[in-house]
Amino acid sequence: MSKLNENQIKDDVEKVHHQIHDLTDREPILFRPPFGDYNNRLVETLEEIDYYPVQWSIDSLDWQAPDHNYIVDKVTDEIHPGAIVLFHNNGTHTPEALRDILAWLEENEYEVVPVSELIYKDNYSVDPNTGAQIKEN
Repeated sequence: MSKLNENQIKDDVEKVHHQIHDLTDREPILFRPPFGDYNNRLVETLEEIDYYPVQWSIDSLDWQAPDHNYIVDKVTDEIHPGAIVLFHNNGTHTPEALRDILAWLEENEYEVVPVSELIYKDNYSVDPNTGAQIKEN
């Protein structure tokens, strides 16, 4: 996505926006760039069309097809309040690992919420090194 010009970005996002809306009757507002590849042009273009770009703070590495225990250990070792964990729908061991991760999170009193509840929509800045939002007063 970072190699596309502004019009190409808008066209791609708006095409998928309409498909999601048609399937769910909801207006999507979040966008995770494929491979996490982004630049200022992409972020600014997304903001122009009322989208919030998001990244993750923990990569489960499920896309590398590690075994179930590796995924569980990786996520539970790195979890923290407000974490956004990246999983893939085609990860070989993701479904079984996710069952155990969700059970672990519940046992440890974490609450799983939609990403939209984790992002600041007003009064924030972005850490240029990590891409994390920082709440401003």
